[in-house]
Amino acid sequence: MNPMVTVIESMTKFLWGDLLRIPLPGGSSIGLSLMVLLLIPAGIFYTIRTRILPLRLFPEMISVLLEKQEGKDAADPASGRLSGMQALIVSTATRVGMGNLVGVVAAISAGGAGAVFWMWVTAIIGASTAFVEATLAQLYKKKDPLYGGYWGGPAYYIHDFFAKRRVPAGERSESEIAAQSEFRGKRNIVSILFAVSALICWGGISQVIGNSVSSAFENAFRIPPLYSTIVLVAIAAVIVLRKHATAKVLDLIVPFMAGIYFAMTVFVIVRNIGLLPSVFGRIFAEAFGLRQMVVGGFGAVLMNGVKRGLFSNEAGSGSAPCAAAAADASHPVKMGLFQAAGVFIDTLVICSCTAFLMLLAPQERLANLGGMDLLQTAMQYHFGRFGVFFIALVLWLFSFSTFLGILFYAHSNIAYLFGANWGSQFGYKIFALVMLFVGGLAQYSVVWDLGDVGIGLMTIFNLIVMYPLSKDAINALRNYEKGMKDRKKR
Repeated sequence: MNPMVTVIESMTKFLWGDLLRIPLPGGSSIGLSLMVLLLIPAGIFYTIRTRILPLRLFPEMISVLLEKQEGKDAADPASGRLSGMQALIVSTATRVGMGNLVGVVAAISAGGAGAVFWMWVTAIIGASTAFVEATLAQLYKKKDPLYGGYWGGPAYYIHDFFAKRRVPAGERSESEIAAQSEFRGKRNIVSILFAVSALICWGGISQVIGNSVSSAFENAFRIPPLYSTIVLVAIAAVIVLRKHATAKVLDLIVPFMAGIYFAMTVFVIVRNIGLLPSVFGRIFAEAFGLRQMVVGGFGAVLMNGVKRGLFSNEAGSGSAPCAAAAADASHPVKMGLFQAAGVFIDTLVICSCTAFLMLLAPQERLANLGGMDLLQTAMQYHFGRFGVFFIALVLWLFSFSTFLGILFYAHSNIAYLFGANWGSQFGYKIFALVMLFVGGLAQYSVVWDLGDVGIGLMTIFNLIVMYPLSKDAINALRNYEKGMKDRKKR
């Protein structure tokens, strides 16, 4: 075997494989990977530090989502500035992908219906992590001289942390942001490692997207991979090689794809409303191992739900903060609330849609099936042959929006490594398009592993600095809540 392949596979196993196993009654056990050992305690820590923010400030989260985007919160397409809603749409585009379809199917297949409950729990604590990293991205964002607006993310707040450069908790003026936009000192190694890991990860994901789309279209429409891949790459190139096209296109795609998938699920639920109590009963019964404790399967239920929740919402990996930093928000905490809501949209809404589409189909029809075959069979039961075509189109939209989103994320990390120049930005876009094309024609398992290694390393480098920096996000939260109280007194 190629030594490089061996190294990548070993790192994947170290990051995502079971690092230790905890025995449970009934002969089962829980396998804990390094990522679970890092992300779950982090989520619990930030949930406590923010005083259970996802539940306590849920009404404010909804209020921020629904409020009119005006003044400093409004988008300015001409200057490249994004509104908080646009930044949420970009991050949702990358969160909502193939994992929301096939990943949920795999979790339920391996862990049973109870895995859905643990996905929901993971979303609640993951929302706290997403809040902290998004708020930090807003606090430490920089002026973007290429696209206009701002850029930032973990590479930037890690840099400022090691440069001992801190920012005030509340709102910042344009002049204050501009004054902090120049790097102080040399680029530090942790920021460099984060940015490199991110670019490797997103390059690998580009190949996976190409393969997922071409396979889905071949299965559903019998379209040869070469043809579907050429069309995919051509459309992607037209969008990503234009200066401000990505955010505008995602503004159209993401609400449409999420809305229509949600509407189809609601239709299925209403049509099978009599089965809903038994489905919820199965989710909660299997979640707590009432049956699994006896047969030794509780560990599989718990960890499949937790892992799917972590993989899907990406909280703690440092991806979404790259979009959060680009937003023009009147207060950093608003962007934190937007991104916490993004975790709920991804896991509590989209992942749950896939789960209910599966669980409301007769289980005997789904026996001995897995992956896209299982999901397509469930959709065929609910909608006939149209369901198979529909899920292929949904997968195309989910995957395509993910590709656009990760290239948006790449802007700030490329700039951190190579400076603000168009050559490096253009070069990475071409590299990603090539990976997208190659992935459409052939599947290379090592590239999947490379993507897993990239996101695992991103998470480690991000969490290293999030812990000491989190007090800045907490101070910003206190400042914001003080403003909330003052507004209520008026």
